[in-house]
Amino acid sequence: MRANVVDRSGARGGNGRLLSGLLLLYGLFWSWLAVAPVDRRDWLLENLLSLTLVVILVFTYRRFRFSVTSYCLIGLFLTLHAVGSHYTYSEVPFGFWLKDFFALSRNPFDRIVHFSYGALLVYPLRELLIRLTGVHGFWASYLPVSAILAQSGFFEIVEAMVATIVSPELGSTYLGTQGDEWDAQKDMAAAFTGALLTIGISSAMFRSGRERNPQ
Repeated sequence: MRANVVDRSGARGGNGRLLSGLLLLYGLFWSWLAVAPVDRRDWLLENLLSLTLVVILVFTYRRFRFSVTSYCLIGLFLTLHAVGSHYTYSEVPFGFWLKDFFALSRNPFDRIVHFSYGALLVYPLRELLIRLTGVHGFWASYLPVSAILAQSGFFEIVEAMVATIVSPELGSTYLGTQGDEWDAQKDMAAAFTGALLTIGISSAMFRSGRERNPQ
């Protein structure tokens, strides 16, 4: 029971300092990458949604506090996104190293981040649904994964609209298709796979914990 109370309370005591440090580190890292991005206009487009998320998390912190685990997962995803927006996703050096090492046909960094979107953000989303709606059991696993897939498809549409309206000439760079006509579908599949993996692992750990500590 105590573990549940701590998880539901989000950040208390020393955890507040931990989260402040996490926000500070992300802010410094983001600022460093903002100094001289490869393509300034693409960088601005890429950061519209991520900065909006950070602002929402900061201003809703007193009313709804995620667990430290969720904040760390969100921070990790935003860090990966910051790297992608600095170089543009199709030009990230680490992606080129992976491309050469595994003899791939394209820079895979954008696909890695889409996978991370599902793998890292489905846990906070699950926590949000459980605490706000009280879902449990099968629905506590099914709904977050479905939401990740829906959000992934929604953002693909939003990204295409933003690229078309704000800067049509940046469309290919911003969307990072790298000539792949099925890029959007593959990105959605990567996010869906990541979400399934995390939900599967967290559900197995939860069941194992209940077996060791039955109430």
